Amino acid sequence: MRTSDFDYPLPAELIAQTPAEPRDSARLLVIHRNSGELEHRVFRDLGEYLRPNDVLVRNDTRVVPARLRGRKAGTGGKVEALLLRPREPTVWEALVKPAGRIKPGHFIEFGSVTAEVVEALPEGTRLLRFPQGVSPDHMGETPLPPYIHEPVADPERYQTVYAREPGSAAAPTAGLHFTPELLAKLQACGVEVVSLTLHIGLDTFRPVRHEDPREHGIHQEFYHLDTDAAARLVEARQAGKRLVCVGTTSVRALEDAARRSFEPYAGLTGLYILPGFEFKAAGAMITNFHLPRTTLLMLVSAFAGRDLILRAYQEAARLRYRFYSFGDALLIL
Repeated sequence: MRTSDFDYPLPAELIAQTPAEPRDSARLLVIHRNSGELEHRVFRDLGEYLRPNDVLVRNDTRVVPARLRGRKAGTGGKVEALLLRPREPTVWEALVKPAGRIKPGHFIEFGSVTAEVVEALPEGTRLLRFPQGVSPDHMGETPLPPYIHEPVADPERYQTVYAREPGSAAAPTAGLHFTPELLAKLQACGVEVVSLTLHIGLDTFRPVRHEDPREHGIHQEFYHLDTDAAARLVEARQAGKRLVCVGTTSVRALEDAARRSFEPYAGLTGLYILPGFEFKAAGAMITNFHLPRTTLLMLVSAFAGRDLILRAYQEAARLRYRFYSFGDALLIL
């Protein structure tokens, strides 16, 4: 297995710059793992593929305005920081640009707030110490992915309609296609909904640079499975219900929870899902199209098979599907 095995060509014009309106009008490519069949539908048709007693597992994280723009104290050089997660109440791990010029002992001025660089970490990340009483995750802008070049008129379009727990550096984009009406329709048909929280961090922005993907050090992310959700997942498993994950983040959290016997949990996960991984909980997956050479593409390839996924991507590109965060969706059965 090589990282180059998860590469594919994509015309730049297929990278979606704006979200579908309305949300559930996005196209839906349905992948049947057993037969290899591909179907082309619209996201609002999702209910035709879900069964009564299915459990929809979704990530209710909320993107925080975590992109800060500032200047290096003393020189005035421009600095951009993407807050990833807090280490202490006033110390945050952040992806900093230009990282090479930002070293421990330097200070960065974000408007009237000055942060000290206290430690250099790998891959361009730094630990920044903010003044007491400052909440830096409320100071900045919504951090859209770098391949989206158009501003979003309504920042809520980069949030799911059920986003509740602030803490993510990026949206769980598979969930962007749901509307309150579609969720209500699914529940009226007997589909149960369970929420967990995984705050999306650095690996969303970082490609795999090693040719052997097993050498890649996956970034740890915080997730929370509360007592009620844990109990409902245990009950669902005992009843033989199918768990349908909304997004790769829900898959990671769910599979990590399965390895903890679905005990309530609040902490980090470093679960790394590559082809050959044994899935213990996820029975189906809703996801978006992912960038080449990323851990997310490897995860869906582990679930459905690399050849089938790349064939589906090739067909989607041929039919002019829209790719990535604001793009169309896949349902993998």
